[in-house]
Amino acid sequence: MTAAHALSGLAGQIGFDLPERYNAARLLWDNLHSNADRPAVLHESGTWTYAELAAEAGRIGNALRAAGCAPGDRVLMFLDDEPAYPAAIMGAMRAGLVPMLINTLSPPDLVRFFLEDSSATAVIHSAAFASHFGPDMISGTACALVLNVADRPWSDAPVALAEHPTTRRDRAFWMYSSGSTGRPKGVVHKHEDAAYTAASYADHILKLHPGDICFSVPRIYFAYGFGNAVTFPMAAGAAVLLLSGRPTPERIFAAIARHRPTVFFALPTIYTALARHPAPADLQSVRLCLSAAEVLSADIADAWRDRFGHTILEGLGSTEMLHIYLSNTPERQKQGSAGQAVPGYQIRLRDATGGPAAPGAEGIMQVRGLSGAEYYWNRPDKTAQTMRDGWLDTGDRFLCDSDGFYYFKGRADDLVKVSGQWVYPLEIEWALNEHPDVIEACVLSVPLPDGRMTLRAWVVPAVPADAALTRRLQDHAKQALLPHKYPREVHYLDTLPKTGTDKIDRQALLRSVT
Repeated sequence: MTAAHALSGLAGQIGFDLPERYNAARLLWDNLHSNADRPAVLHESGTWTYAELAAEAGRIGNALRAAGCAPGDRVLMFLDDEPAYPAAIMGAMRAGLVPMLINTLSPPDLVRFFLEDSSATAVIHSAAFASHFGPDMISGTACALVLNVADRPWSDAPVALAEHPTTRRDRAFWMYSSGSTGRPKGVVHKHEDAAYTAASYADHILKLHPGDICFSVPRIYFAYGFGNAVTFPMAAGAAVLLLSGRPTPERIFAAIARHRPTVFFALPTIYTALARHPAPADLQSVRLCLSAAEVLSADIADAWRDRFGHTILEGLGSTEMLHIYLSNTPERQKQGSAGQAVPGYQIRLRDATGGPAAPGAEGIMQVRGLSGAEYYWNRPDKTAQTMRDGWLDTGDRFLCDSDGFYYFKGRADDLVKVSGQWVYPLEIEWALNEHPDVIEACVLSVPLPDGRMTLRAWVVPAVPADAALTRRLQDHAKQALLPHKYPREVHYLDTLPKTGTDKIDRQALLRSVT
């Protein structure tokens, strides 16, 4: 069976079908038939209806066209989570342009790389980031237009925006993968991809309806947040609550109290901070709590359930697949697992030879589904290495139990030899995170002066840090795992560094090693 036939078969399983001529901005514009006056975006600046959001998107798309942006041109979007963000994305796509969703924590040299790598002809940015896009940043690039959201330079542009005649497989938008080493890779998605994730994950797991209000702490520039905050609520005619600025526990709880969201999305680091925060909070409006991107520890899941009465449904996705393809559900869930295959996706595990992993054995996960990116921008080498015959090679080791639940066992390349024995640092990290004296921990292998490797833990303690705590944590790891599986060094921090997507910044910790 060819890759195309296999993908078509997966789409058929969920009844997914689009006309050949299709533009992803229809996710917004289709709401004008029956949801025009319903809330689309809730924000501290006010509430936007679907009609108002579509009108703003139309103005932005027309302004970009009038300024000379041609179909297929890239538009770099450097925006906080505010109403202009979904409007700009949808307006650009309807105009036949390709929005690029960029991490707003990117340093200037990386922003310059994004401009040069993509040949973007325009930038739309939030007011807070105006200093990023001065003449020196733009000089020598293809960018000829910089628009500040605060100025609303499109305010006089027409509202009516004709849909550019894109096909479902044309380039629609992209994001840059965070990448553990080297420069980030541009992950290019098609117009059909967002609709596919809505038909698979949103319809089968979230089961959104027009009365829902989605609240995603992960930002829109993050693939996880893009689905949660933009495409999923639009596909259902629901509303999204957007929180600009730093999402502190106090601000998150205040936003929930004010706007009463029904579906809450976060990451393990956010759930950790919220579960342990002393501020009073009321989550009675929430019907679903979702987590992805990193493994959720059992103690945080238990603490969340004990405090708020909610089970956190864990899942796994990627930028390359656009959203979640493994998930627990309210009906079927196992603590510690990433869940089962989401309808519309196929999962397989491969052994070291590339053949099928034996039943019950660990293997490298590969996934395919119609939402998968087909290539990395300007990176044919990485494309050939990762994307083959419709399958995405994740590089992650998993184990699948007899019920079809998948358990993450670490990266394929993170096995290290310490004191002559092989160890996966991540399993030690998980063990430490289960200890009651630990708020958060990260374990990595680091080199010794003589070239050997050792295991170092960075720990945010819940009690005063001293030598006795170090011994307790080391003994706990030995007892939970094996005697040689423990951190030889333990360093205590007030907080662990985080990436722009609120994952633990492991590279920053490694850079701190002297």
